[in-house]
Amino acid sequence: MQDVIVIGGGIVGLATAYKTLLSMPSLKVTVLEKEDGLAKHQTGNNSGVIHSGIYYKPGSLKAKNCIDGYKQLLEFSRSNEVPHEICGKIILATRPEELNALDRIYARGMENGLSGLKKLNGDQIREIEPHVRGIAGIQVPQTGIINYRVLADKLAWNIKNMGGTIRLNEKVGRINNTGNSRNVQTTRGEYPFRLIVNCSGLYSDKIALLTGSPLNIKIIPFRGEYYRIRTEKKFLVKNLVYPVPDPNFPFLGVHFTRMIDGNVEAGPNAVFAYAREGYRKTDIHPGELAESIFWPGFRKIVSKYWKTGLDEMIRSYSKKAFTRALQRMIPEITEDDLVKGGSGVRAQACDRNGFLLDDFLILENDMAINVCNAPSPAATSSLSIGTYISQKIFQRFA
Repeated sequence: MQDVIVIGGGIVGLATAYKTLLSMPSLKVTVLEKEDGLAKHQTGNNSGVIHSGIYYKPGSLKAKNCIDGYKQLLEFSRSNEVPHEICGKIILATRPEELNALDRIYARGMENGLSGLKKLNGDQIREIEPHVRGIAGIQVPQTGIINYRVLADKLAWNIKNMGGTIRLNEKVGRINNTGNSRNVQTTRGEYPFRLIVNCSGLYSDKIALLTGSPLNIKIIPFRGEYYRIRTEKKFLVKNLVYPVPDPNFPFLGVHFTRMIDGNVEAGPNAVFAYAREGYRKTDIHPGELAESIFWPGFRKIVSKYWKTGLDEMIRSYSKKAFTRALQRMIPEITEDDLVKGGSGVRAQACDRNGFLLDDFLILENDMAINVCNAPSPAATSSLSIGTYISQKIFQRFA
């Protein structure tokens, strides 16, 4: 009998297991992961940024958990020797029509308690990032870089050291709840449990349905594709440079990120994926594609924002178009400076009314706590989300 089964071995699932064992060491906690290793999806394929919390609506779960998670992440990384660096970033306006949005971002950062934010003019931007061009910007000193795969490995080590269990190659097929008997059936076994915590990312809605939670959302996958800047051109970017994001979408736009390993990435875009794990353009899962297309909320998004979606698709298939988006911030970058990089798939919840959820969504029922929407900044927020869920577990088991 397991007290808590965490489904999903990404950063949020691992942080939840870790925080649960910290607060209740006597509990039996098991993490089930369907892959042969941890952090193989959103956690291991993101841009490795420690987010400051500047973008998120004050009082939202994203704002609260990002700011608290930021502090916890730095403390954990220092005590567990996870390489990281607080290098700061610039949010850049390149057009006059972006200035109002830039001011709103600055105001949100102040409301969320960020200190040291600095408004920049074009000359001040060039002093910090000599090759970047913009008409205004915000310097955000709190932003940093890290390798979340390493962080996940450290969390896993701590979980095992505290008596928790991590089982790989365990894909969940059924969750049974009959009378006094509850068990999870996987491809390799059956596990009785008292409580499930669903942190399954791209399949969180499907697992939530298995736990009996009624849902008004569906996970829509969006692929983010990256280029790497050639070694001889890495001097073009000193740290991190972001555009002003489109307020209609919970994506931050293609940007430049110096990675913790010294490389510089450009991206990601946000293009509709034809499979929930559609890391390549050729990855198509007919059933999952049909689920997305026939979801009424997705069709409403397409009807409202088809032009934006088309632009993203063009950037996905055209390196020239991708480069043009980057040249808005660094005019001297060329197609030849970009080398094809990796990609990730973002699990984005979409409701029936045609809205992409802009906040985390955590739903509870009698036998489960379901994390149904945890895209960026979930990695930065993970330890705070884990604390939040562990407190819910404590209330049930105390």
